[in-house]
Amino acid sequence: QVQLVESGGGLVQPGGSLRLSCAASGFTLDYYTIGWFRQAPGKEREGVSCISSSNGSTNYADSVKGRFTISRHNAKNTVYLQMNSLKPEDTAVYYCAADPDSSRLCGFWRGVYDYWGQGTQVTVSS
Repeated sequence: QVQLVESGGGLVQPGGSLRLSCAASGFTLDYYTIGWFRQAPGKEREGVSCISSSNGSTNYADSVKGRFTISRHNAKNTVYLQMNSLKPEDTAVYYCAADPDSSRLCGFWRGVYDYWGQGTQVTVSS
């Protein structure tokens, strides 16, 4: 059974850091392009970062560039999202998703991601 499980969310003060994890079971993450998305209350789900399966290239939303870093740990079948210098506007539920087309460079079109996790809450507040 294909499953993605996010973890690492929580409450953090502005300027703080969190590392989110996206662990896969039932398939090998290395063969999939992985995206991180987030959804704040009353807003649409938006792409945050992604990493391509084909060449490891990464992509970031303008709002998180320079603060967030996506990475893979193939031996652990896990993708991470390191989030630094967090701001209140980063508050959202964060989801990871998997695109099975390993030839496609990553992007933020939700329609290509076949598998989604349940999400982890990130709250940035003093």
